[in-house]
Amino acid sequence: MSEGQRFQLGTIGALSLSVVSSVSIVICNKALISSLGFTFATTLTSWHLLVTFCSLHVALWMKLFEHKPFDSRAVMGFGILNGISIGLLNLSLGFNSVGFYQMTKLAIIPCTVLLETIFFRKKFSRNIQLSLVILLVGVGIATVTDLQLNVLGSVLSLLAVITTCVAQIMTNTIQKKFKVSSTQLLYQSCPYQAITLFVIGPFLDGLLTNLNVFAFKYTPQVLFFIVLSCMISVSVNFSTFLVIGKTSPVTYQVLGHLKTCLVLAFGYVLLRDPFSWRNILGILVAVVGMVFYSYYCTVETQQKASEAATQLPQVMESEADPLITGDKGTGIMSDGAVDPVWASNKDLHA
Repeated sequence: MSEGQRFQLGTIGALSLSVVSSVSIVICNKALISSLGFTFATTLTSWHLLVTFCSLHVALWMKLFEHKPFDSRAVMGFGILNGISIGLLNLSLGFNSVGFYQMTKLAIIPCTVLLETIFFRKKFSRNIQLSLVILLVGVGIATVTDLQLNVLGSVLSLLAVITTCVAQIMTNTIQKKFKVSSTQLLYQSCPYQAITLFVIGPFLDGLLTNLNVFAFKYTPQVLFFIVLSCMISVSVNFSTFLVIGKTSPVTYQVLGHLKTCLVLAFGYVLLRDPFSWRNILGILVAVVGMVFYSYYCTVETQQKASEAATQLPQVMESEADPLITGDKGTGIMSDGAVDPVWASNKDLHA
């Protein structure tokens, strides 16, 4: 099996793990929050991250992965930013209608595309842009109902979108810049995320629910679902970093909307949630957008790979013939300009 095939297989595995674990934890948390009345979402997330860190620490002790320390300030900033983005998303849901919150989540994709275009000069083809538009329209039809606006809720939503986009872009860039795996990054950033949410969680949950998480009556059934949710969260957190590292923040958001459609479908089948023709139409349109996005991403990746393969012999030939490069294939012209062959090859692997 070639390296490209192994990478594609690993990517498919990461995407599948992310979908299965995320849908599972949504169903588990829905039972915990809706049926058992445990509405402390931010505090629960801090417990998720704490259990994830402990699980990774055990895996490190068993030598299942290698600890690779790197820039501590980058890790701390990244972890705290991730924790803040989670808190802001929960506040956005608390101070806005469900419909406006769904619009907030939909805004993450165009915001991510805009930030990557401006700061990383990443180019998205028209086919990719069109497929994203179809996807967002479909998810919007399926999930957005009422749109009630208020100033505080709008500001919180804007901050939530920006911090979420930046955090997910950082997840991708940190892994590539410092050459760390998703497991290594998650292990080092988890404590900062957990501490951030553990500190602000009870306050935010009290603000949103007017209840005290420490005064809640923890029955055996509630404890069972909390433990189950924490166990599933290990897979959710791991697969999130894995997917963003192997693909891109935009692809992760596309995957997130697929999960939304699956949650709607499972909610109808398993929990008998209300389901209308509008939901069905929206899901179908969203699936069409996802299929187009996946197809065009695959085609463009293959085109880049073939271009790199055709340029490699040219590079090797220029290295072998000093008359072409002017200085034994260093890739630098006599006037100090960068050889176009090297420049284009660098762009392909950036």
